[in-house]
Amino acid sequence: MFSPPSWLPNGHWETVWASLLAPIPRFPYRREIWATPDADRIAADWVDGPGDRPIVVLFHGLASSSHEHYAQALAMELRSAGWRGCFVNFRGCGGLRNLRPRSYHAGDSQEIAWILDRIRQNHPAVPLYAAGISLGGNILLKYLGEAGQNAPLDSAATVCAPVDLPATAEHLKQEYLQFYHRHFLFHLKRNLGYYRRHFPGMADWKRTAEARTLQEFDDAFTAPVHGFSSVQSYWEQSSSGPLLHRIRIRCLLIHSHNDPIVPIDQVRQWTAGTQLRTCFTPRGGHVGYVQGRFPGNLRWLPQALLRFFQGNEPNEEA
Repeated sequence: MFSPPSWLPNGHWETVWASLLAPIPRFPYRREIWATPDADRIAADWVDGPGDRPIVVLFHGLASSSHEHYAQALAMELRSAGWRGCFVNFRGCGGLRNLRPRSYHAGDSQEIAWILDRIRQNHPAVPLYAAGISLGGNILLKYLGEAGQNAPLDSAATVCAPVDLPATAEHLKQEYLQFYHRHFLFHLKRNLGYYRRHFPGMADWKRTAEARTLQEFDDAFTAPVHGFSSVQSYWEQSSSGPLLHRIRIRCLLIHSHNDPIVPIDQVRQWTAGTQLRTCFTPRGGHVGYVQGRFPGNLRWLPQALLRFFQGNEPNEEA
């Protein structure tokens, strides 16, 4: 049972504290650089352990990487448990520059497919699990719905996944949520200079630079770069909600009732498949889940993930 601290009064504080202020040591990953099928590259950061131990693959959120607070906390927990981790950085993330004029996007399930197939081929005899955080969770769920029983995983879990992208975008238009807009846009735009220098015809750079909302950014950059006719088409085709009922492996959806970025009703509205479990906590913010005395710790979320992967059922009420 998740027990939030009294000194964090609401979901905004829980979200911001976990992301920016919670104390957590940096984990010493071992990095591998993988060539992609289209002659690009990505970075995979490993938590090493004995060769026969389970592997947890982590897919991060928007404008994030393997160095985010939830990744560091999971890495520490995996090391304590003697498990291994493969924390995948999407295209252009984790400090590694692209070789091709593309980035990553909310519906890039083909990327997850080849990543998981690669890991399974290299580690055919060990338990393999996957966790997706926020945007990475939506991509993972979309992949699981498309793959059905062919997914090479023993089980999977997502945290605060925006399964209905048009609804999430509409929610984020509210004035009191502009802090999150500015945060995401700052991190999305800071690497665009590299793309502009190396791939001048990749996007409408004037429109991209002038984008003031995620909708404007996706309309100017994400959608056209990745072959979508419009931002609305991109969001609708990339949402995992309509595919949740097709998931055929044991899968957990973790979400908080006070998530300020992805309202929980957007998750509830979709028909859940027989393999889906839910862990809907009263509090936790957006991938916050801080607990304990000031300044708090981030152990609840990675412990909940490992408990589920070990076969335990969630104990929070839906």
